[in-house]
Amino acid sequence: MAEVEDQERKSSEDFTDDSEEEESEEEPKLKYERLSNGVTEILQKDAASCMTVHDKFLALGTHFGKVFLLDIQGNVTQKFEISSVKINQVSLDESGENVGICSEDGKVQVFGLYTREGFHENFDCPIKVVALHPQFSKSNYKQFVTGGSKLLLYERNWLNRWKTSVLHEGEGTISNIQWRANLIAWANNVGVKIYDISTKQRITNVLRDDVTLRPDMYPCSLCWKDNQTLIVGWGKSIKMCAVKERNPTELRDLPSRYVEIVSAFETEFFISGLAPLADQLVTLYFVKENAKQLEEEFRARPRLDIIQPLAESCEEISSDALSVRNFQDNECRDYRLEHSEGESLFYIISPKDIVVAKERDQDDHIDWLLDKKKYEEALMAAEISFKNIKRHDVQKIGMAYINHLVEKGDYDAAARKCQKVLGKNMELWENEVYRFKTIGQLKAISQYLPRGDLRLRPAIYEMILHEFLKTDYEGFATLIREWPGELYNNMAIVQAVGDQLKKDPTHRTLLTTLAELYTYDQRYDRALEIYLRLRHKDVYQLIHKHNLFSSIEEKIVLLMDFDKEKAVDMLLDNEDKISTDRVVEELRDRPELLHVYLHKLFKRDHHKGQRYHERQIGLYAEYDRPNLLPFLRDSTHCPLEKALEICQERNFVEETVFLLSRMGNCRRALQMIMEELGDVDKAIDFAKEQDDSELWEDLISYSIDKPPFITGLLNNIGTHVDPILLIHRIKEGMEIPNLRDSLVKILQDYNLQILLREGCKKILVADSLSLLQKMHRTQMRGVRVDDENICESCHGTILPSDMAQPFSVVVFHCRHMFHKECLPSSGTIPAVQFCNICSAKKRGPGSGILDMKK
Repeated sequence: MAEVEDQERKSSEDFTDDSEEEESEEEPKLKYERLSNGVTEILQKDAASCMTVHDKFLALGTHFGKVFLLDIQGNVTQKFEISSVKINQVSLDESGENVGICSEDGKVQVFGLYTREGFHENFDCPIKVVALHPQFSKSNYKQFVTGGSKLLLYERNWLNRWKTSVLHEGEGTISNIQWRANLIAWANNVGVKIYDISTKQRITNVLRDDVTLRPDMYPCSLCWKDNQTLIVGWGKSIKMCAVKERNPTELRDLPSRYVEIVSAFETEFFISGLAPLADQLVTLYFVKENAKQLEEEFRARPRLDIIQPLAESCEEISSDALSVRNFQDNECRDYRLEHSEGESLFYIISPKDIVVAKERDQDDHIDWLLDKKKYEEALMAAEISFKNIKRHDVQKIGMAYINHLVEKGDYDAAARKCQKVLGKNMELWENEVYRFKTIGQLKAISQYLPRGDLRLRPAIYEMILHEFLKTDYEGFATLIREWPGELYNNMAIVQAVGDQLKKDPTHRTLLTTLAELYTYDQRYDRALEIYLRLRHKDVYQLIHKHNLFSSIEEKIVLLMDFDKEKAVDMLLDNEDKISTDRVVEELRDRPELLHVYLHKLFKRDHHKGQRYHERQIGLYAEYDRPNLLPFLRDSTHCPLEKALEICQERNFVEETVFLLSRMGNCRRALQMIMEELGDVDKAIDFAKEQDDSELWEDLISYSIDKPPFITGLLNNIGTHVDPILLIHRIKEGMEIPNLRDSLVKILQDYNLQILLREGCKKILVADSLSLLQKMHRTQMRGVRVDDENICESCHGTILPSDMAQPFSVVVFHCRHMFHKECLPSSGTIPAVQFCNICSAKKRGPGSGILDMKK
């Protein structure tokens, strides 16, 4: 609730009623200030009786018969001595160039503010109201109306004389007139009427609801919302009346317009004034309240409410109680509410006070949010409307928000807001950093410090790093990783970390951070040494990024102990920087690592490490036997005798068999398979691979007294050796497992071979016939011979220029052509002649002759 104090001008906060403000967290819709300057002096000696508002100035009438023209700030610009008694009404046209004044002693004056020419008349009864035509200055008729006991219309006739017309009388004193466009609305003791001056018809009569109220004590309030909507307030009743055009078919003797009441509702208090505000309504209430201890009513402060009219009720939007001067002495008739349509200003007029209410702007909204400690909303509102706010600064609001968060102890949120609020103001940034240091919260602000184009002094960053180094190693390491090395003095931080490591020499986080600092300082050797000691995963990235291969030549063992796979891949990818010989030399005392390196080298290229293949045999035998046999198969550079010796020493049968077969000793290899492995299938595969009849004979001889071996041979020998040779050598009476199945398989294999041969024969015959027919058809085709063809021997035109002379041409099936005389004599090649060009192939495509003669 707003409260108006005895000061010349105060903001709406100064008018607030504490008792009700504490209960409501809702932001007020209006702000208030007292109209002061010249008005203060006037009301000290006189009392306001009426006031009219124009967009450019105000016109104030007093109880002592004076009219003052005021500017918007309340300064007096003109003064008119009209009467010695109360001014009842001051009316202005839309241009503000003409004024109409009426007083309690019956005086009516209508004149131009700049000409003083116009109408001056004294009546024998009080004139309560006067209203000028809105277009008075432009109209030729200069119309205006007055209201006392009658409603009189004055207008000039063509002789420039004033003509008077009685529009209405007989229903008591007329207390209010409002003229809008062509419609005049007035109120008397009975109700409210509307007169259409264009058709000279009265179009409605709205009766007042509460006839028990004295019209002179509780006057009617009228205001036009627009050219078709009249708002009527009387007692505790409000009606909204819409003027509408009547359907032409319904006219007859009725007015062309009619009025429909679109909203009607009761209010809690007596209405002293009305004014439209968009689709809402501003109401000024006269309030009477009962004393708690005394059984009598007393006059309370007037209220200014904003309401939303509904069809049969209203919704209160805001409500402010106004403590205007001497409100205890005022009656309902002493208050008036005037408004300026252009700027949404509302003037509350009482005898000893005039208060201006206006819609709150964005600055006022921010003031209220700050007062309620809603700093985040205030900052957001300021950022959105930064072009429209005048009294506030976005950064100052942001600083207030940061201060508030710090006071609450929400240091992380305060630090986060610094990024947005402080922007590029380095001085503010440094002040905030020192403040956070004072309260022991440097950690909170560290992650939000500027680190891009805008940078603070290096001392600021160093101060924070030292703070972390003392209390939080992990946080210190995070800052070193995230902050560019240019933000601070790297050497100073390295020294500080070194001092800290003296207390804890093995702390992994500190050592890792020191390595990163060495990297920023381009002391890569020192960083590499730490990474290797820690076996840090970034060591390989460091070597690649900064080309530190010369530095790792003596550290290859360390690298491979850390991660063999990555180390070997790196060494092989960079053979031009670290030679294979150098790596082998470094790994000579670590054969297990040497094997990993040489194995991957061999996989990449079988020939690159050929000089080490002999050494690899022993390495494979010692550390990786599964890959020994593939190595022996793929390598063409390893000495077979050395390999055989090693394999025999270690009793590697499969490898020995391979080496023996490769060295040509297949019979010994087969013997080892049969005797030491006892694997007939492997022996058969070996014999098939070698495809040697003597091996098959040895295999059969070895297997002849071993029934399981005979079964294996019977199942697999059919396609390589005649099974009869084996069957004839089987001793009579020997039991052979699955003999029947083996014999059936042999027969099936034989039948399959026969079928395959017959099938192949059929295909061959069919293909031969097809090709023969194709050749026959080709050779039966005619061959075109014309002037473009040449002899392949003499290269002359094949046909003579004179076709009448006899000639002889030989055309071969290969399409080569010769003059017959250009060919070798038939005696050279008896029986059949062949194309010289194609004669390299016996009876090739050039065979055969087409002989043309004429």
